[in-house]
Amino acid sequence: MYGYTGKVLRVDLDSGVTLDEPLSVEYARSFVGGSGLAARYLWDIMRTGIDPLGSENPLMIMTGPMVGTIMPSAGRCSVCAVSPLTGIWGEANTGGFFGPELRFAGYDGIIISGRSAKPVWLSILNGRAEVRDAVSLWGKDTYETQEGLRRFLNDRRVRIACIGQADENQVSMAAVMNDRGRAAGRTGMGAVMGSKNLKAVAVRGAAPVPVSDSRQLEHAVRDIIAISKDDPASTALGLAGTAGYVDMALMYGDLPIRYFQQGEWEEAERLSGVLMAEEHQNRKSACYRCPIRCGRETRAPGYGIEKVDGPEYETVCALGSLLMISNLEDVIYSGHLCNVYGLDTISTGCVIGLACEMFDRGILAPSDTGGLDIRYGDPEVVHRLIKLTARREGFGSILAEGSSALAERFGVPELAVTVNRLDVPMHDPRAFAGMAVSYALSPRGACHMEGDMYGVDVGQGPAVELGVLPGNRFDSSEEKGRTSALNQAWRNFYNSLVLCQFQNPGVDLVLSSLNSITGWGLRPEDLMTLGKRILTLKRMLNFRLGLTRADDRLPDLLLSPLQRGGTEGAVPDTRRLLAGAYSELGWAPDTGEPTEKTLQELDLNLPE
Repeated sequence: MYGYTGKVLRVDLDSGVTLDEPLSVEYARSFVGGSGLAARYLWDIMRTGIDPLGSENPLMIMTGPMVGTIMPSAGRCSVCAVSPLTGIWGEANTGGFFGPELRFAGYDGIIISGRSAKPVWLSILNGRAEVRDAVSLWGKDTYETQEGLRRFLNDRRVRIACIGQADENQVSMAAVMNDRGRAAGRTGMGAVMGSKNLKAVAVRGAAPVPVSDSRQLEHAVRDIIAISKDDPASTALGLAGTAGYVDMALMYGDLPIRYFQQGEWEEAERLSGVLMAEEHQNRKSACYRCPIRCGRETRAPGYGIEKVDGPEYETVCALGSLLMISNLEDVIYSGHLCNVYGLDTISTGCVIGLACEMFDRGILAPSDTGGLDIRYGDPEVVHRLIKLTARREGFGSILAEGSSALAERFGVPELAVTVNRLDVPMHDPRAFAGMAVSYALSPRGACHMEGDMYGVDVGQGPAVELGVLPGNRFDSSEEKGRTSALNQAWRNFYNSLVLCQFQNPGVDLVLSSLNSITGWGLRPEDLMTLGKRILTLKRMLNFRLGLTRADDRLPDLLLSPLQRGGTEGAVPDTRRLLAGAYSELGWAPDTGEPTEKTLQELDLNLPE
C-alpha cells in the first residue's frame, strides 16, 4: 500500500499480548487515516452503554498517509476513544515528532484494549512491540517520564507519548503529552490512557513510508514551501507564534474575556504574542518538517523556570483573558503546570473560569471550595487550583469532573459554556457566526479544529475550489451554514491526512500531494466526499452513544450579545445556520440523523 506501512498494532493490556494486524485496505481507502480511520475501527468495536474509563473502551493512536513523508507540516497524529468528559466521540490531535516516528517504527496506528493490572509502558522499536513494567514511572510528571525513558533506552531521539498525575487520577480533561510539551489535549484522552494503567508509549524506527510517485511529490512540496514563505499568515505565525493572533482577536471581538461575558479589556494587549516574543521567548520550535515554526519555548524566571514549552494562543486566552489575568509570566507558568501534570489547557482554564463566575455570583462560597476565594485576576489561586485538580484534592476533585458537571452540581447548568460537555475554545461565535455550526455540529463537542470559520472569513486558508468561501463574519444565513458545513467536512478530511491546519497550500496542491503519495488518482470533489463521509460516520457513532438533534445547540452565554467590543452586539442565528448545514450534509433537519440517501451516496451502510 503506497502511503501506508500496512500494519496496525493491536495491544491487549489484559493479557499483555501485542499483535501485528494488516491494515484494512478498504478502511484506509474510505476513511484515509487519523481520526477518520479511528472512527471506522471504533464502529466495529463500540457498543451502546460503553464506559469511557472501562477496559472495553479502546484507545487508538492513528497516523495518516502524509505523516512521515516529505510533505510539510504532516507531523501529526490523532488520539481517539469514547470521551470520559463528554460521553461521546473523543479525539485529540497532536504535533511534534511522535506520529512520524510511529510510522518509521513500522505502524500506521495502535489500537489498545483492556486494562493492565499494574502500571506498564509500551515500547515499539523498529517493528518490535513489547509491554513493559512501569511501576517505577507511576507518579512521575510528563517531563520526568519522557526523560526517564530516554535514559533507559539510551536514545535521545526516541519519541514518547505519556501521561502525568492528572491522567493517572483520571481527571476528565487530562491530556496525552509528547515531545516535551506537545499535547493531545482535548476530550480527556489522557484519562482513558490512565484508566488502562498505561504510562507511556515509546517509538523509534528507520523504515521509510512508501510513496507512489516521489518525483511528483517533490514538485508539490517545493510549491508548498514557496507558498508558505510568501503567505502572510504563515509569516505571522513564524514571527509571533499562534499567540500573535491575540491583537487581531481583540479587534474582532473573538478574544474571550471574563468567561465569555466581556467584549473588551484594555489589559488584554499585554498578552500579545509580539510582547511574548520580545520579553519572554527563548527560541522558536517546529514540528516534523514544518517550515512555519509556530512553536515557542519561553521562560518564567519569576517562578524559577527557564524553559517552558509554549504557551499557544488557546492557552494564553484560557489561562489569561478568560480569567482576567494579564501578566504573561503568570500565564506562562499556568501553562507549564498543565504540561507537567498532563492537563488540557482549554478545559482547565474554562472550568476555573466557571468557578470564578460562580463565586462572583455567590453560587459558590468558601465553604464549598475548601476555604478558597476564587476570584478573577488571581494567578496564585489559579496555580493552586491546577495542582488541586490534577491531584483530585479538595475542591480540585470537583473541578476534575469538568465544567458541565460543576455547573450541574450547583444547580446552574446554563452557566457552563460547553457544547456536548466540551468547553468552548477561545473563539467566539458572536464574532464569527459560522463558528456556531463548527461548535454545534462538531463530533467531539465544541471545537475549533473541526471547522475554523474565523480563519475562513478573514481569508486564511479557505478551500475556495470546494465552495468554502470567505464572507461577512456576522452573516447568519442558511448559505453561511452550508459554507460552515463544507469547511467542517474539509477539516475532518485534514484530520485524517493528518495535516496541520496552519499549512493551507490550496486544494490542488493537497490533492496532488495525496495522489503522489497514495497513487489513488482522486479528483477535487472526492476530497469533500471523503470529508463528509468521515464527519457523518462520527455523527453516527454519536447517535449510537445517545446524542440527539436537541444537542445541536450553543450555550446560553454565547447567545447573549456583548454591547462593547468587536462583535457589535451580534449573536448568531443558530436556527438558520443549522438549517443550511443540515441541508449541505444531508442530515434530516427534524432528527439531525443522516438520511438514507446520504448514507447511500457516502457508502455508509455499515453493519450494526
